Amino acid sequence: MYSLPALAFVSFFFSLVLTPLCRDAFRRLGLVDRPDGGRKLHQDPVPRGGGVPIAISYLASFGLLLLMPLNGGDLIGRYLPQILLLVPAAGLVFVTGLLDDLMGLRPWQKLAGQIGAASLAYWAGVRVLMVAGHPTDSGWWTLPLTILWLVACMNAFNLIDGVDGLASGLGLFATLTTFVAALLQNNVPLALATLPLAGALLGFLRYNFNPASIFLGDSGSLLIGFLLGCFGVIWSQKSATFLGMTAPLMTLAIPLLDVCLSLVRRFLRHQPLFTADRGHIHHRLLDLGLTPRRVVLVLYAVCALGAIFSLLQGLLRNQFQGMVILLFCGATWLGVQHLGYVEFGVARRLLVGGAFRRMLSGQLMLREFEESLAAARTVSDFWKAIRENCKTLGFSQVRLQLGGEVYEDRNGYSDAENCWHLRIPLSDLSYINLSREFNSPVQPMVVAPFVDLLRNRLQTKLQPLETEMMVPPDLVVTS
Repeated sequence: MYSLPALAFVSFFFSLVLTPLCRDAFRRLGLVDRPDGGRKLHQDPVPRGGGVPIAISYLASFGLLLLMPLNGGDLIGRYLPQILLLVPAAGLVFVTGLLDDLMGLRPWQKLAGQIGAASLAYWAGVRVLMVAGHPTDSGWWTLPLTILWLVACMNAFNLIDGVDGLASGLGLFATLTTFVAALLQNNVPLALATLPLAGALLGFLRYNFNPASIFLGDSGSLLIGFLLGCFGVIWSQKSATFLGMTAPLMTLAIPLLDVCLSLVRRFLRHQPLFTADRGHIHHRLLDLGLTPRRVVLVLYAVCALGAIFSLLQGLLRNQFQGMVILLFCGATWLGVQHLGYVEFGVARRLLVGGAFRRMLSGQLMLREFEESLAAARTVSDFWKAIRENCKTLGFSQVRLQLGGEVYEDRNGYSDAENCWHLRIPLSDLSYINLSREFNSPVQPMVVAPFVDLLRNRLQTKLQPLETEMMVPPDLVVTS
């Protein structure tokens, strides 16, 4: 087994030597990441494209050990064909990221490359076979689940790469955890695949840790996420636990949690899901007053905790796995609470405090009001629908003037000074006046859409009736 430490050492050496050479070349070529005063925290332009030395170091370690008469070389030769099956898929990921580093790709172009690479990995044998105890190998959903997992892992490391040394360090922790799991499972191909990546990341981290002199870039972050996603699937295929992907998921908890939180936050804010912002986990920790270096160290510690959970999940018997999952979920919940995301607090209050039910009730009322206006044929029908719904919304007075005829309902209206008033013009001679008390117990959540609906519907449906009702304006009908 001398080949295992030799793989790691050779890859580490190559990465340690190649990274500064690539850094200087990228700087001369102008392939740098420039600060923007917002999400990008560095002061000066920093070369990107760190995936290049990592990829070269990873492949070169296998090639060099095959050429050297080293004890254990036969082991590499025996299992290397299995590892090389992933080369086309990993190459597509690397090229996609490198093109984005060089010229910039649109989101759909990057996503297309990621889906293509995930599909190639699927045909190479990387397949999610079990989720939450349910086998998927015989179902049609193995392919979409595998693609979803790998695309999520790629984007998770791409999004978490926002502080010096964060993505590469988390990748190193996850790789070492997967290597330990491979040793425990006696999974030699997985052990051979992980150690060169660990060596390459360790050598690269020498230049990527705060203050970084080179960034991973998309070529590096996407490649790391893809390889770790593939390693996690292979780990789960050999796992004896009934929960399959749970242990690999715990290993990648920080990046995957960050991408999930980002998607949910943007959904709640009604923002584009793929738009960059400053709401990631590392940004929240920076906003709490931590320095960039301390943010990275804190997340390293959390990642190490996730590694412990994942290894326990793989070692313990089924009756204890539920306890590990509960502890992991509890720790995750406490961590998210500590980050203080406003979106989740507001959403929780809406769901628990009854505001969501009131919003749903208001939307149902609007739908019923629209249907009643559509079914109305006479002025009396319109007036009945308007009066009843205005009462539901807490309006203390409603006054409809249609041509020369006036309809008015005073539902507890007493003092004009304690009310706000709203006038909705329908035509030159027709309008609606609404009055509502400031301290009304009914929350005006749907007043604006109610007013829009009222005006748009009445303008089109009451115009024919208005011409028939041109009577002296002193006629008032009070209900």
